[in-house]
Amino acid sequence: MANEQIGMDEEPEIIYIPDDEGNEEEFEVIMKFEVDGSDSKYMMVVPLDSEDEEADEVYAFRYEEDGDDLQLFMIEDDEEWAIVEETFNTLVDELDGGAEND
Repeated sequence: MANEQIGMDEEPEIIYIPDDEGNEEEFEVIMKFEVDGSDSKYMMVVPLDSEDEEADEVYAFRYEEDGDDLQLFMIEDDEEWAIVEETFNTLVDELDGGAEND
């Protein structure tokens, strides 16, 4: 049986990101992608310990993998952010079958 919905039946990927005080917070990786014409890889994550599920924010990071090591980089360039946001929105629309979620 083919799994058409990628990631739906799999265990969620959890990563730990230290906050400003050095406390590690749990995040679930909801999507990884590469931007066309770039060698950069990006991931979108959501916090697991959110008090208000409706207010969940999605965080985007550029990442590099070196074996089992994962390095995350903040996206600080407005142009890079616009490309990542557009790619993410396009991928979400494709996963939702183009349906609008208003």
